[in-house]
Amino acid sequence: MTMRFTSEQRLDDGVVERDFTLGEIPGVLWTPASASAPAPLILLGHPPLGLRKMYPRLVARARAATADGFAAATIELPGSGDRPRLPAAEQARGNLRRAMEAGEPVTDEIIDALILPLVDKAVPEWQAALDALLSLPEIGGPVGYSGGVISIGIRLAVVEPRVVAAGLFAGSFVPRAMFEEARQVTIPLHVLLQWDDEGNDRQAALDLFDAFGSEEKSLHANMGGHTGVPQSAGVAAAQFFTRHLK
Repeated sequence: MTMRFTSEQRLDDGVVERDFTLGEIPGVLWTPASASAPAPLILLGHPPLGLRKMYPRLVARARAATADGFAAATIELPGSGDRPRLPAAEQARGNLRRAMEAGEPVTDEIIDALILPLVDKAVPEWQAALDALLSLPEIGGPVGYSGGVISIGIRLAVVEPRVVAAGLFAGSFVPRAMFEEARQVTIPLHVLLQWDDEGNDRQAALDLFDAFGSEEKSLHANMGGHTGVPQSAGVAAAQFFTRHLK
């Protein structure tokens, strides 16, 4: 897949922000204002709500990463933004909404249909993005993966040897099949859990953490709902990536 830069701007803190396309996939790359050597890279995961909608949160995370000397990049997920919809995922999303509105349990079938095809499509795209990004002179690796759909992070951690550390957010539905994959994860993990996350099964998140095969893994639980992540959690995640990518 060919990467083409489509725009470039310098943010007020000097960070260089470049939009790119990877084949048909839109993405954004942020690089530090002044880098004397090729920078390590953090891939910024996000929920499938579209890059435009997620931009304010993504650029805040990218600014924090570049301030610590990292490059940061993200790509549009399959079926999100202006990309073609995934009919099966749209149907699963409708089924999920109906189940939650009716107060019914969310079945394994709904979770599988919602998450597994997304993981199967998204992970090879993240790997293609890595190929392109690591060929740029200003990016040298190593690579970390941060946030987003936790199942995508799990699969990437298993299949992509260039990703050497991952910060995961336990805030999305996890198919049972991913628990098996979690046992194969061996890289250092920093897992964030919001204790009162209304859309997240806390026990499933704890079971998933237990399943991870990594020797070095830490679970950071904070009181509050899905969007109530305290600022201190970001500081702890930044320290984790500095330890493992520098």
